[in-house]
Amino acid sequence: MSIDMTVHATAPQPETGSEMDRRAAFCLEIARSAGAVALDGFRNRKPGFGMKGPQDFLTETDAAVERHLKARISAEFPEDGFLGEEGGGAIRSDIWVVDPIDGTANFARDIPHFCIAIAFVSNGETEIGAIYNPVLDELYFARRGHGGTRNGKPLSVARTRDFDSACVEFGWSNRKTNERYLDVLSNILERGANVRRGASGALGLAYVADGRSDAYAELHMHAWDCLAGLLMVKEAGGVVAPFLSLSGLTEGGAVLAAAPGVALGMSEATGIALEAGK
Repeated sequence: MSIDMTVHATAPQPETGSEMDRRAAFCLEIARSAGAVALDGFRNRKPGFGMKGPQDFLTETDAAVERHLKARISAEFPEDGFLGEEGGGAIRSDIWVVDPIDGTANFARDIPHFCIAIAFVSNGETEIGAIYNPVLDELYFARRGHGGTRNGKPLSVARTRDFDSACVEFGWSNRKTNERYLDVLSNILERGANVRRGASGALGLAYVADGRSDAYAELHMHAWDCLAGLLMVKEAGGVVAPFLSLSGLTEGGAVLAAAPGVALGMSEATGIALEAGK
């Protein structure tokens, strides 16, 4: 996977409401069509899987879903950029950022906790995001300034304020040391929270937006893993760390998303700063 950081676009033109409406409808459509490809691969997968690196799994379905999404997007919006986990891409002012299967380790081991994650970024702002678990047929969707939904029902973060009743998710990344991970994990546990790890960061963020979890944190994530989910949490009333403003699109970075009642405590425990003014 490679990322061409050169901006391959003319001067950006502002999106009209009707253009963004079309993109939003298209995003919902391709999330479901990609989900059909993923579900077929999950039900009919062959034994075994490939490895891109330590604890970095790869299946034939990852590539198939990414090819499907890239072809659909290129046909509908040929001027847009495309950045996928498997094939990389070139950065443009208007760009679709895609994780074809987030939770590949789960997928490969017959665990139905995985998703397709799609985000549309325009001029440095995530405008649209979709996260779809095809096994459960749960489609999360958000549009900047328009709120978020799961299967059409509004999303809202939890009202939890007491860490003794909080349930949070803390993702592991091999791009940070185990010592750092364990130190942060200990900090969260000492505050009294229950900590779990589902091995799909995109779904972890969606669950914060849905109130199923009180927070999600990870010391390093790539853009395709988190952009859609960060938008959903914000649109559902949650608090997040800055990401795109800190070169997250090209380099990735730390991620924190939380219900307001536990956001400051999670920031202190993880050492991940929240967006200014939050």
